[in-house]
Amino acid sequence: MSVLSNLYELVCERRNSPAPNSYTGYLFEKGLDKILKKCGEESAEMIIAAKNQDTLELKNEIADLIFHIVVLCAEAGLSWEEVEEVLNERAKKAGNLKQFHNSENDML
Repeated sequence: MSVLSNLYELVCERRNSPAPNSYTGYLFEKGLDKILKKCGEESAEMIIAAKNQDTLELKNEIADLIFHIVVLCAEAGLSWEEVEEVLNERAKKAGNLKQFHNSENDML
């Protein structure tokens, strides 16, 4: 199991059985608007760290963004395996420039 799959499982556990003073539990308690706000904030912070070429800050902001994306997946009832399936399908198309330009949904 990957670190992201493990994180997803832990996030789901926190959603189903909130621990006292849990930040993850707090996010679920506040709901979708709060989770989306945090995704936006972390995305902006990641962009600024990248622009500033601050690799220490960048890797931390990427981790923060991924965490909040995992929380969003759990809130939306989207399993992490579903996200991985999309990435695996896109990886099969890697390097096919013609196919890339023909599909708005494929980024690899």
